[in-house]
Amino acid sequence: MNAPLNHPMPLLDLDVLRTFVAIAETGSFTVAASAVFRTPSAVSMQIKRLEELLGVSVFARDARSVSLTQDGQMLLGYARRILALNREAVSKFVVPDISGIVRLGSPDDYGERVLPNVLRRFAKTHPSIAVDVTIDMSSNLRRRMAERQLDITLFTVCRNVPSDAEILLTEPVVWAGAKGGSAHLREPLPVSLWEEGCVWRADALEALGREGRDYRVAYMSAHTAGQRAAILADLAIAPLPKSFIGEEIVALGPNEGLPVLSNYNLAMIIASDASAPVLAAADHIRATFEAFRATGTF
Repeated sequence: MNAPLNHPMPLLDLDVLRTFVAIAETGSFTVAASAVFRTPSAVSMQIKRLEELLGVSVFARDARSVSLTQDGQMLLGYARRILALNREAVSKFVVPDISGIVRLGSPDDYGERVLPNVLRRFAKTHPSIAVDVTIDMSSNLRRRMAERQLDITLFTVCRNVPSDAEILLTEPVVWAGAKGGSAHLREPLPVSLWEEGCVWRADALEALGREGRDYRVAYMSAHTAGQRAAILADLAIAPLPKSFIGEEIVALGPNEGLPVLSNYNLAMIIASDASAPVLAAADHIRATFEAFRATGTF
């Protein structure tokens, strides 16, 4: 029979985990310190205490950069899950019963894949807040936001993230094709694209142009469902986020003679004069993407 432990297992501090995640995501102690409203020296002390508690190094540092160690990579997944669960638990008990309307904008792809679950969970914790959703292209959503027609908007951007936006997710865009399909072997290459203004479209066409690859637009749709239909029918290939790949759709790349595409960012802008209902919705969206980064599922 094992002897009882004389000392309880030490607990991880949520503030320290929040700082740890901020450093991991920004790659900088200084930038992370600003994000968590602490001095760089205080942030360094937090990480030192964390490493002493765990008995491992979580960051590899040199004169120019900060990167996660293997142990740090493992901790990052746990940290994101703990922080997301903390947000969810707190929202069920201490969030005041606020009411109002939130005008939320989202691109079609995330409106289809993510918003149903987000709205369902948000309604459970904030039943008195109504959410009015607008689905549109990212360029139009940013215009609507500038014209104060929206309170919050999600949008995709490859480069030059606006200073008033926060990044929720960064991931690669890949060429998507039907599993076992042959569309990527045809000449000219048949591609399925969104309308003008889509950042994935612009990046894909720029990449094909750099490689001198002949292509034709074989299918065009402003909706994710239409894009998936074209891919599954093996009519064309299309640029899609890596997280959209699965089941009967596979990622294609240099091994199939296709150019590498850029990473893209899903970002969020909140109105500068946001009300309590808007801030509650924004925090719920953040928690959703924190959980996704930790688990890979929405």
